[in-house]
Amino acid sequence: MARLGLEREVVDRGVYGRTVRRFAEAGIVMPTFAQLADPETVPPAAVAAMARVDPDAADPANLFRVHWYNGADRRGRVPLPEHVVLPSSLTGVDARIVVALGDRFPMIASHKVLAAYACLAPRIVTGQFDPSSHRAVWPSTGNYCRGGVAISRIMGCRGVAVLPEGMSRERFDWLARWVADPSDIVRTPGSESNVKEIYDRCAELERDPANVIFNQFSEFGNHLVHYLATGRALGRIVEAMQERHGEVRLHAFVSATGSAGTIGAGDFLKERFGARIVAVEALECPTMLENGFGEHNIQGIGDKHIPLIHNVMNTDVVVGISDHATDQLNVVFNTPVGRDYLVRRRGVPAEIVEQLDSFGLSSICNVLAAIAIARHEGLGPDDVIVTVATDGAAMYRTEREKAEARDFAGGFDEIAAAETVGRFLLGAGESQHVLDLTPVERRRIFNLGYFTWVEQQGISFDEFVRRRAPSFWKELREIMPVWDEMIDEFNERTRAGVPA
Repeated sequence: MARLGLEREVVDRGVYGRTVRRFAEAGIVMPTFAQLADPETVPPAAVAAMARVDPDAADPANLFRVHWYNGADRRGRVPLPEHVVLPSSLTGVDARIVVALGDRFPMIASHKVLAAYACLAPRIVTGQFDPSSHRAVWPSTGNYCRGGVAISRIMGCRGVAVLPEGMSRERFDWLARWVADPSDIVRTPGSESNVKEIYDRCAELERDPANVIFNQFSEFGNHLVHYLATGRALGRIVEAMQERHGEVRLHAFVSATGSAGTIGAGDFLKERFGARIVAVEALECPTMLENGFGEHNIQGIGDKHIPLIHNVMNTDVVVGISDHATDQLNVVFNTPVGRDYLVRRRGVPAEIVEQLDSFGLSSICNVLAAIAIARHEGLGPDDVIVTVATDGAAMYRTEREKAEARDFAGGFDEIAAAETVGRFLLGAGESQHVLDLTPVERRRIFNLGYFTWVEQQGISFDEFVRRRAPSFWKELREIMPVWDEMIDEFNERTRAGVPA
Protein backbone atom coordinates (compact mmCIF):
# COMPACT_ATOMS: atom_id res chain seq x y z
CA MET A 1 0.00 0.00 0.00
CA ALA A 2 2.83 2.42 0.76
CA ARG A 3 3.33 4.96 -2.01
CA LEU A 4 5.34 8.12 -1.75
CA GLY A 5 3.54 10.22 -4.40
CA LEU A 6 6.72 11.98 -5.56
CA GLU A 7 6.55 11.66 -9.34
CA ARG A 8 7.65 14.71 -11.34
CA GLU A 9 6.43 13.82 -14.83
CA VAL A 10 3.43 12.33 -16.58
CA VAL A 11 3.41 8.59 -15.99
CA ASP A 12 0.48 7.60 -18.24
CA ARG A 13 -0.42 9.85 -21.18
CA GLY A 14 -3.66 7.97 -21.83
CA VAL A 15 -4.94 8.57 -18.31
CA TYR A 16 -3.73 12.17 -18.47
CA GLY A 17 -5.63 12.85 -21.69
CA ARG A 18 -8.85 11.30 -20.45
CA THR A 19 -8.68 13.35 -17.27
CA VAL A 20 -8.08 16.58 -19.19
CA ARG A 21 -11.21 15.92 -21.24
CA ARG A 22 -13.22 15.02 -18.15
CA PHE A 23 -12.15 18.16 -16.27
CA ALA A 24 -12.84 20.31 -19.33
CA GLU A 25 -16.39 18.97 -19.53
CA ALA A 26 -16.94 19.53 -15.80
CA GLY A 27 -15.29 22.98 -15.73
CA ILE A 28 -12.75 21.93 -13.09
CA VAL A 29 -9.71 24.16 -12.57
CA MET A 30 -7.16 23.23 -9.91
CA PRO A 31 -5.29 25.63 -7.62
CA THR A 32 -1.53 25.39 -7.29
CA PHE A 33 0.23 24.80 -3.99
CA ALA A 34 1.51 28.38 -4.17
CA GLN A 35 -2.02 29.75 -4.56
CA LEU A 36 -3.23 27.83 -1.52
CA ALA A 37 -0.30 29.24 0.46
CA ASP A 38 -1.06 32.78 -0.77
CA PRO A 39 -4.71 33.12 -1.83
CA GLU A 40 -4.13 36.70 -2.97
CA THR A 41 -2.60 35.13 -6.09
CA VAL A 42 -5.81 33.25 -6.96
CA PRO A 43 -7.05 34.37 -10.42
CA PRO A 44 -9.93 36.88 -10.40
CA ALA A 45 -12.14 34.45 -12.33
CA ALA A 46 -11.80 31.88 -9.56
CA VAL A 47 -12.55 34.53 -6.92
CA ALA A 48 -15.70 35.54 -8.79
CA ALA A 49 -16.80 31.91 -9.10
CA MET A 50 -16.32 31.34 -5.36
CA ALA A 51 -18.54 34.30 -4.52
CA ARG A 52 -21.48 32.47 -6.11
CA VAL A 53 -20.86 29.13 -4.37
CA ASP A 54 -21.77 27.90 -0.90
CA PRO A 55 -18.65 26.79 1.01
CA ASP A 56 -20.29 23.42 1.74
CA ALA A 57 -21.19 22.68 -1.88
CA ALA A 58 -19.48 20.01 -3.96
CA ASP A 59 -18.46 22.64 -6.48
CA PRO A 60 -15.06 23.01 -8.21
CA ALA A 61 -14.91 26.66 -7.15
CA ASN A 62 -14.45 25.49 -3.56
CA LEU A 63 -11.05 24.05 -4.43
CA PHE A 64 -9.80 27.64 -4.30
CA ARG A 65 -11.13 27.95 -0.73
CA VAL A 66 -8.86 25.16 0.55
CA HIS A 67 -6.63 27.54 2.50
CA TRP A 68 -6.22 29.25 5.88
CA TYR A 69 -7.53 32.68 4.83
CA ASN A 70 -11.30 32.11 4.91
CA GLY A 71 -13.35 34.33 7.19
CA ALA A 72 -15.74 33.15 9.90
CA ASP A 73 -18.50 32.72 7.30
CA ARG A 74 -16.08 30.57 5.24
CA ARG A 75 -17.08 32.60 2.16
CA GLY A 76 -14.93 35.71 2.10
CA ARG A 77 -11.16 35.93 2.26
CA VAL A 78 -9.44 37.69 5.15
CA PRO A 79 -5.94 39.22 5.15
CA LEU A 80 -4.84 37.29 8.25
CA PRO A 81 -5.74 33.67 9.07
CA GLU A 82 -8.51 33.42 11.65
CA HIS A 83 -7.07 32.68 15.09
CA VAL A 84 -7.59 33.23 18.78
CA VAL A 85 -5.04 34.28 21.41
CA LEU A 86 -5.95 32.51 24.63
CA PRO A 87 -5.78 34.65 27.79
CA SER A 88 -4.05 33.59 30.99
CA SER A 89 -7.46 33.52 32.70
CA LEU A 90 -8.14 30.41 30.62
CA THR A 91 -4.68 28.87 30.32
CA GLY A 92 -3.15 29.76 33.67
CA VAL A 93 0.17 30.69 32.01
CA ASP A 94 1.68 34.01 30.94
CA ALA A 95 2.83 32.85 27.51
CA ARG A 96 0.67 33.84 24.54
CA ILE A 97 -0.96 30.70 23.14
CA VAL A 98 -2.22 31.29 19.61
CA VAL A 99 -4.65 28.85 17.99
CA ALA A 100 -5.30 28.96 14.23
CA LEU A 101 -8.87 27.91 13.46
CA GLY A 102 -9.23 25.01 11.05
CA ASP A 103 -13.02 25.04 10.96
CA ARG A 104 -12.88 27.89 8.44
CA PHE A 105 -11.99 25.45 5.65
CA PRO A 106 -14.72 24.51 3.13
CA MET A 107 -16.83 21.36 2.87
CA ILE A 108 -15.62 19.62 6.03
CA ALA A 109 -14.85 22.56 8.38
CA SER A 110 -11.39 21.12 9.03
CA HIS A 111 -7.96 21.83 7.61
CA LYS A 112 -7.54 18.14 6.72
CA VAL A 113 -9.18 18.90 3.37
CA LEU A 114 -5.92 20.68 2.53
CA ALA A 115 -3.97 17.44 2.94
CA ALA A 116 -6.49 15.50 0.86
CA TYR A 117 -6.17 17.93 -2.04
CA ALA A 118 -2.37 17.86 -1.82
CA CYS A 119 -2.36 14.07 -2.14
CA LEU A 120 -4.82 13.75 -5.04
CA ALA A 121 -3.83 16.73 -7.20
CA PRO A 122 -0.28 15.49 -7.99
CA ARG A 123 -1.68 12.09 -8.99
CA ILE A 124 -4.10 13.81 -11.37
CA VAL A 125 -1.49 15.92 -13.16
CA THR A 126 1.01 13.05 -13.42
CA GLY A 127 -1.55 10.77 -15.06
CA GLN A 128 -1.58 8.24 -12.24
CA PHE A 129 -5.23 8.60 -11.29
CA ASP A 130 -8.12 8.22 -13.73
CA PRO A 131 -11.36 9.68 -12.31
CA SER A 132 -13.34 7.75 -14.90
CA SER A 133 -12.20 4.34 -13.64
CA HIS A 134 -10.33 4.63 -10.35
CA ARG A 135 -11.72 4.91 -6.85
CA ALA A 136 -9.81 7.08 -4.39
CA VAL A 137 -9.45 5.27 -1.07
CA TRP A 138 -8.83 7.46 1.96
CA PRO A 139 -7.58 5.66 5.11
CA SER A 140 -8.18 7.86 8.12
CA THR A 141 -9.54 8.24 11.61
CA GLY A 142 -12.06 10.76 10.39
CA ASN A 143 -11.29 14.19 8.98
CA TYR A 144 -8.82 13.24 6.26
CA CYS A 145 -11.23 10.72 4.76
CA ARG A 146 -13.98 13.34 4.86
CA GLY A 147 -11.69 15.73 3.04
CA GLY A 148 -10.78 13.00 0.57
CA VAL A 149 -14.41 12.19 -0.16
CA ALA A 150 -15.16 15.89 -0.68
CA ILE A 151 -12.22 16.45 -3.03
CA SER A 152 -13.00 13.21 -4.89
CA ARG A 153 -16.59 14.22 -5.46
CA ILE A 154 -15.56 17.62 -6.78
CA MET A 155 -13.07 15.98 -9.13
CA GLY A 156 -15.70 13.61 -10.47
CA CYS A 157 -14.52 10.34 -8.99
CA ARG A 158 -15.65 7.98 -6.27
CA GLY A 159 -14.10 8.45 -2.87
CA VAL A 160 -13.98 5.63 -0.34
CA ALA A 161 -13.60 6.37 3.36
CA VAL A 162 -11.84 3.75 5.48
CA LEU A 163 -12.09 4.55 9.20
CA PRO A 164 -12.55 2.84 12.58
CA GLU A 165 -16.11 2.03 13.57
CA GLY A 166 -15.61 3.72 16.95
CA MET A 167 -15.23 7.25 15.59
CA SER A 168 -17.80 9.97 16.32
CA ARG A 169 -21.29 9.59 14.90
CA GLU A 170 -21.02 13.03 13.32
CA ARG A 171 -18.20 11.77 11.08
CA PHE A 172 -20.35 8.95 9.76
CA ASP A 173 -23.39 11.21 9.35
CA TRP A 174 -21.33 13.59 7.21
CA LEU A 175 -19.92 10.75 5.12
CA ALA A 176 -23.38 9.30 4.54
CA ARG A 177 -24.41 12.60 2.94
CA TRP A 178 -21.36 12.83 0.68
CA VAL A 179 -20.44 9.36 -0.59
CA ALA A 180 -21.79 8.08 -3.90
CA ASP A 181 -22.83 4.75 -2.36
CA PRO A 182 -23.16 3.51 1.24
CA SER A 183 -20.57 0.83 0.48
CA ASP A 184 -18.02 3.62 0.07
CA ILE A 185 -17.91 3.92 3.88
CA VAL A 186 -15.69 1.09 5.11
CA ARG A 187 -15.71 0.56 8.87
CA THR A 188 -12.72 -1.15 10.46
CA PRO A 189 -12.47 -2.62 13.99
CA GLY A 190 -11.56 -0.41 16.93
CA SER A 191 -11.19 3.31 17.44
CA GLU A 192 -8.56 6.02 17.20
CA SER A 193 -5.54 3.83 17.97
CA ASN A 194 -6.37 1.11 15.47
CA VAL A 195 -4.46 2.38 12.44
CA LYS A 196 -2.99 -1.07 11.68
CA GLU A 197 -6.51 -2.41 11.10
CA ILE A 198 -7.07 0.41 8.60
CA TYR A 199 -3.89 -0.57 6.76
CA ASP A 200 -4.97 -4.22 6.63
CA ARG A 201 -8.33 -3.31 5.09
CA CYS A 202 -6.64 -1.06 2.55
CA ALA A 203 -4.31 -3.90 1.58
CA GLU A 204 -7.40 -5.97 0.79
CA LEU A 205 -8.97 -3.15 -1.21
CA GLU A 206 -5.76 -2.59 -3.17
CA ARG A 207 -6.02 -6.06 -4.69
CA ASP A 208 -8.57 -4.46 -6.99
CA PRO A 209 -6.52 -2.30 -9.41
CA ALA A 210 -9.42 0.16 -9.61
CA ASN A 211 -8.71 1.21 -6.01
CA VAL A 212 -5.94 3.74 -5.45
CA ILE A 213 -4.90 4.19 -1.82
CA PHE A 214 -4.02 7.69 -0.65
CA ASN A 215 -2.27 6.89 2.60
CA GLN A 216 -1.88 10.17 4.46
CA PHE A 217 0.75 8.61 6.73
CA SER A 218 3.15 8.04 3.81
CA GLU A 219 2.03 10.56 1.16
CA PHE A 220 4.61 13.34 1.18
CA GLY A 221 2.15 15.75 -0.41
CA ASN A 222 0.56 15.87 3.04
CA HIS A 223 3.81 17.02 4.63
CA LEU A 224 4.68 19.43 1.84
CA VAL A 225 1.41 21.34 1.72
CA HIS A 226 1.54 21.92 5.47
CA TYR A 227 5.17 23.00 5.29
CA LEU A 228 4.25 25.58 2.66
CA ALA A 229 0.62 26.61 3.25
CA THR A 230 0.18 26.01 6.97
CA GLY A 231 3.71 27.11 7.81
CA ARG A 232 3.30 30.41 5.95
CA ALA A 233 -0.16 31.03 7.39
CA LEU A 234 1.05 30.56 10.95
CA GLY A 235 4.12 32.63 10.21
CA ARG A 236 1.90 35.46 9.01
CA ILE A 237 0.02 35.39 12.32
CA VAL A 238 3.30 35.59 14.24
CA GLU A 239 4.53 38.48 12.09
CA ALA A 240 1.28 40.36 12.72
CA MET A 241 1.71 39.86 16.47
CA GLN A 242 5.27 41.16 16.26
CA GLU A 243 4.06 44.22 14.37
CA ARG A 244 1.49 44.93 17.10
CA HIS A 245 3.39 43.94 20.22
CA GLY A 246 7.05 44.49 19.43
CA GLU A 247 9.46 42.08 21.07
CA VAL A 248 7.33 38.94 21.20
CA ARG A 249 9.02 35.84 19.82
CA LEU A 250 7.78 32.51 18.57
CA HIS A 251 9.03 29.92 21.02
CA ALA A 252 7.32 26.75 19.79
CA PHE A 253 4.90 25.16 17.36
CA VAL A 254 2.73 22.46 18.93
CA SER A 255 0.91 19.76 16.97
CA ALA A 256 -0.55 16.37 17.75
CA THR A 257 1.10 14.11 15.22
CA GLY A 258 -1.74 12.05 13.74
CA SER A 259 -0.53 11.48 10.19
CA ALA A 260 2.31 13.97 10.88
CA GLY A 261 1.15 16.23 8.09
CA THR A 262 0.35 19.34 10.12
CA ILE A 263 3.55 19.10 12.13
CA GLY A 264 5.39 19.65 8.84
CA ALA A 265 4.55 23.34 9.33
CA GLY A 266 7.01 23.21 12.19
CA ASP A 267 9.90 22.77 9.76
CA PHE A 268 8.97 26.08 8.14
CA LEU A 269 8.52 27.84 11.49
CA LYS A 270 11.83 26.54 12.80
CA GLU A 271 13.65 27.81 9.71
CA ARG A 272 11.89 31.18 9.72
CA PHE A 273 11.64 31.92 13.46
CA GLY A 274 13.80 29.35 15.24
CA ALA A 275 10.71 27.75 16.81
CA ARG A 276 10.91 24.49 18.70
CA ILE A 277 8.79 21.67 17.27
CA VAL A 278 6.56 19.91 19.80
CA ALA A 279 4.87 16.62 18.89
CA VAL A 280 1.83 15.58 20.92
CA GLU A 281 0.22 12.20 21.48
CA ALA A 282 -2.37 10.61 23.76
CA LEU A 283 -1.01 9.67 27.16
CA GLU A 284 -3.07 6.48 26.97
CA CYS A 285 -1.04 5.43 23.92
CA PRO A 286 2.50 6.75 24.52
CA THR A 287 4.15 5.59 21.30
CA MET A 288 6.77 8.34 21.08
CA LEU A 289 7.15 8.77 24.83
CA GLU A 290 7.93 5.15 25.59
CA ASN A 291 7.23 2.90 22.56
CA GLY A 292 3.85 2.29 24.18
CA PHE A 293 0.41 1.28 23.00
CA GLY A 294 -3.20 1.54 24.12
CA GLU A 295 -6.65 2.93 23.35
CA HIS A 296 -7.79 6.55 23.57
CA ASN A 297 -10.46 8.95 22.36
CA ILE A 298 -8.55 12.00 21.14
CA GLN A 299 -10.07 11.52 17.73
CA GLY A 300 -7.90 12.50 14.81
CA ILE A 301 -4.39 12.02 16.14
CA GLY A 302 -3.74 8.30 15.46
CA ASP A 303 -1.17 6.13 17.24
CA LYS A 304 0.81 2.96 17.72
CA HIS A 305 3.14 3.79 14.85
CA ILE A 306 5.38 6.56 13.54
CA PRO A 307 4.20 8.07 10.22
CA LEU A 308 6.65 7.88 7.34
CA ILE A 309 6.25 11.60 6.66
CA HIS A 310 7.16 12.66 10.21
CA ASN A 311 10.50 14.47 10.22
CA VAL A 312 11.38 12.93 13.55
CA MET A 313 14.99 14.07 13.58
CA ASN A 314 13.80 17.71 13.51
CA THR A 315 11.38 17.28 16.43
CA ASP A 316 12.41 18.78 19.78
CA VAL A 317 9.84 17.74 22.39
CA VAL A 318 7.10 15.14 22.90
CA VAL A 319 4.10 15.80 25.16
CA GLY A 320 1.50 13.28 26.34
CA ILE A 321 -2.08 14.46 26.98
CA SER A 322 -4.82 12.31 28.53
CA ASP A 323 -8.11 11.74 26.75
CA HIS A 324 -9.81 12.18 30.14
CA ALA A 325 -8.71 15.81 29.89
CA THR A 326 -9.96 16.36 26.34
CA ASP A 327 -13.26 14.53 26.90
CA GLN A 328 -14.10 16.42 30.08
CA LEU A 329 -12.93 19.84 28.90
CA ASN A 330 -15.12 19.32 25.84
CA VAL A 331 -18.01 19.29 28.31
CA VAL A 332 -16.78 22.45 30.05
CA PHE A 333 -16.21 24.31 26.78
CA ASN A 334 -19.52 23.40 25.18
CA THR A 335 -22.21 23.47 27.86
CA PRO A 336 -23.94 26.54 29.33
CA VAL A 337 -22.80 25.58 32.84
CA GLY A 338 -19.18 25.24 31.81
CA ARG A 339 -19.13 28.44 29.80
CA ASP A 340 -20.85 30.38 32.54
CA TYR A 341 -18.19 29.18 35.00
CA LEU A 342 -15.38 30.28 32.68
CA VAL A 343 -16.85 33.76 32.27
CA ARG A 344 -18.15 34.46 35.80
CA ARG A 345 -15.65 32.66 37.99
CA ARG A 346 -12.51 32.50 35.85
CA GLY A 347 -12.94 35.89 34.20
CA VAL A 348 -12.44 34.57 30.69
CA PRO A 349 -13.75 37.16 28.18
CA ALA A 350 -17.09 36.11 26.71
CA GLU A 351 -15.81 36.61 23.18
CA ILE A 352 -13.05 34.07 23.85
CA VAL A 353 -15.50 31.55 25.29
CA GLU A 354 -17.65 31.89 22.18
CA GLN A 355 -14.64 30.86 20.08
CA LEU A 356 -14.43 27.54 21.94
CA ASP A 357 -16.99 26.28 19.40
CA SER A 358 -13.99 25.98 17.10
CA PHE A 359 -12.12 23.53 19.37
CA GLY A 360 -12.64 19.81 18.74
CA LEU A 361 -11.01 17.06 20.78
CA SER A 362 -7.59 17.19 19.12
CA SER A 363 -7.74 21.00 19.27
CA ILE A 364 -8.17 20.87 23.04
CA CYS A 365 -5.29 18.40 23.13
CA ASN A 366 -3.06 20.85 21.27
CA VAL A 367 -3.96 23.66 23.66
CA LEU A 368 -3.20 21.52 26.70
CA ALA A 369 0.16 20.56 25.22
CA ALA A 370 0.95 24.23 24.58
CA ILE A 371 0.15 24.99 28.22
CA ALA A 372 2.37 22.10 29.27
CA ILE A 373 5.28 23.52 27.27
CA ALA A 374 4.74 27.00 28.71
CA ARG A 375 4.92 25.60 32.23
CA HIS A 376 7.73 23.15 31.54
CA GLU A 377 9.94 25.84 30.04
CA GLY A 378 8.89 28.73 32.28
CA LEU A 379 7.71 30.96 29.45
CA GLY A 380 6.60 34.54 29.93
CA PRO A 381 4.34 37.11 28.21
CA ASP A 382 6.82 37.79 25.41
CA ASP A 383 6.85 34.12 24.40
CA VAL A 384 4.42 32.87 21.75
CA ILE A 385 3.33 29.27 21.24
CA VAL A 386 1.38 28.56 18.05
CA THR A 387 -0.89 25.59 17.49
CA VAL A 388 -3.95 24.67 15.41
CA ALA A 389 -7.57 23.74 16.01
CA THR A 390 -8.01 21.04 13.39
CA ASP A 391 -11.79 21.00 13.62
CA GLY A 392 -14.58 22.32 15.79
CA ALA A 393 -16.83 21.03 18.55
CA ALA A 394 -19.66 20.31 16.11
CA MET A 395 -17.96 17.06 15.15
CA TYR A 396 -18.10 15.81 18.77
CA ARG A 397 -21.55 16.57 20.17
CA THR A 398 -22.28 12.89 20.75
CA GLU A 399 -18.84 12.42 22.31
CA ARG A 400 -19.66 15.26 24.72
CA GLU A 401 -22.92 13.58 25.65
CA LYS A 402 -21.10 10.30 26.29
CA ALA A 403 -18.50 12.00 28.47
CA GLU A 404 -21.14 13.91 30.41
CA ALA A 405 -23.09 10.72 31.15
CA ARG A 406 -19.98 8.68 31.98
CA ASP A 407 -17.87 11.16 33.94
CA PHE A 408 -20.53 13.38 35.53
CA ALA A 409 -23.21 10.88 36.44
CA GLY A 410 -24.36 13.07 39.32
CA GLY A 411 -24.87 15.98 36.96
CA PHE A 412 -22.55 18.59 35.51
CA ASP A 413 -22.72 21.70 37.68
CA GLU A 414 -20.45 24.61 38.54
CA ILE A 415 -18.52 22.54 41.07
CA ALA A 416 -17.86 19.86 38.46
CA ALA A 417 -16.75 22.54 36.01
CA ALA A 418 -14.36 24.03 38.57
CA GLU A 419 -12.90 20.64 39.43
CA THR A 420 -12.41 19.79 35.76
CA VAL A 421 -10.72 23.08 34.95
CA GLY A 422 -8.54 22.86 38.03
CA ARG A 423 -7.48 19.29 37.32
CA PHE A 424 -6.98 19.32 33.58
CA LEU A 425 -6.53 22.92 32.46
CA LEU A 426 -4.80 24.70 35.30
CA GLY A 427 -3.00 21.50 36.27
CA ALA A 428 -1.76 20.78 32.74
CA GLY A 429 1.92 20.30 32.11
CA GLU A 430 3.14 17.75 34.63
CA SER A 431 6.81 17.31 33.79
CA GLN A 432 6.62 13.52 33.66
CA HIS A 433 4.58 13.81 30.45
CA VAL A 434 7.00 16.17 28.67
CA LEU A 435 10.06 14.64 27.04
CA ASP A 436 12.88 16.82 25.68
CA LEU A 437 14.37 14.84 22.82
CA THR A 438 18.06 14.05 22.90
CA PRO A 439 19.77 12.61 19.80
CA VAL A 440 19.31 9.16 21.33
CA GLU A 441 15.57 9.72 21.85
CA ARG A 442 15.15 10.99 18.29
CA ARG A 443 16.86 7.88 16.93
CA ARG A 444 14.68 5.65 19.09
CA ILE A 445 11.49 7.22 17.76
CA PHE A 446 12.79 7.22 14.18
CA ASN A 447 13.81 3.56 14.41
CA LEU A 448 10.39 2.55 15.69
CA GLY A 449 8.97 3.41 12.28
CA TYR A 450 11.05 0.65 10.66
CA PHE A 451 8.68 -2.05 11.81
CA THR A 452 5.65 -0.41 10.22
CA TRP A 453 7.12 0.84 6.98
CA VAL A 454 9.84 -1.62 6.00
CA GLU A 455 8.58 -4.84 7.54
CA GLN A 456 4.83 -4.32 7.00
CA GLN A 457 4.19 -1.72 4.30
CA GLY A 458 6.85 -2.40 1.69
CA ILE A 459 9.02 0.71 1.91
CA SER A 460 12.59 -0.12 0.92
CA PHE A 461 15.30 0.08 3.55
CA ASP A 462 17.10 2.84 1.65
CA GLU A 463 13.91 4.91 1.26
CA PHE A 464 13.28 4.59 4.96
CA VAL A 465 16.78 5.44 6.18
CA ARG A 466 17.41 8.43 3.93
CA ARG A 467 14.74 10.35 5.85
CA ARG A 468 17.21 10.74 8.73
CA ALA A 469 19.15 13.39 6.83
CA PRO A 470 18.00 17.05 6.84
CA SER A 471 18.98 17.20 3.17
CA PHE A 472 16.20 14.74 2.29
CA TRP A 473 13.52 17.10 3.58
CA LYS A 474 15.06 20.19 1.97
CA GLU A 475 15.37 18.47 -1.41
CA LEU A 476 11.80 17.20 -1.06
CA ARG A 477 10.48 20.76 -1.25
CA GLU A 478 11.93 21.22 -4.72
CA ILE A 479 9.06 19.14 -6.09
CA MET A 480 6.37 21.71 -5.24
CA PRO A 481 7.28 24.21 -7.99
CA VAL A 482 7.40 21.28 -10.41
CA TRP A 483 3.91 20.18 -9.41
CA ASP A 484 2.67 23.77 -9.69
CA GLU A 485 4.00 24.01 -13.24
CA MET A 486 2.26 20.74 -14.06
CA ILE A 487 -1.00 21.99 -12.52
CA ASP A 488 -0.77 25.19 -14.58
CA GLU A 489 -0.14 23.20 -17.76
CA PHE A 490 -2.98 20.81 -16.96
CA ASN A 491 -5.34 23.74 -16.40
CA GLU A 492 -4.29 25.31 -19.71
CA ARG A 493 -4.99 22.07 -21.54
CA THR A 494 -8.33 21.78 -19.78
CA ARG A 495 -9.34 25.30 -20.83
CA ALA A 496 -8.17 24.72 -24.40
CA GLY A 497 -9.59 21.21 -24.63
CA VAL A 498 -6.19 19.80 -25.63
CA PRO A 499 -5.72 16.37 -23.96
CA ALA A 500 -1.99 15.82 -24.51
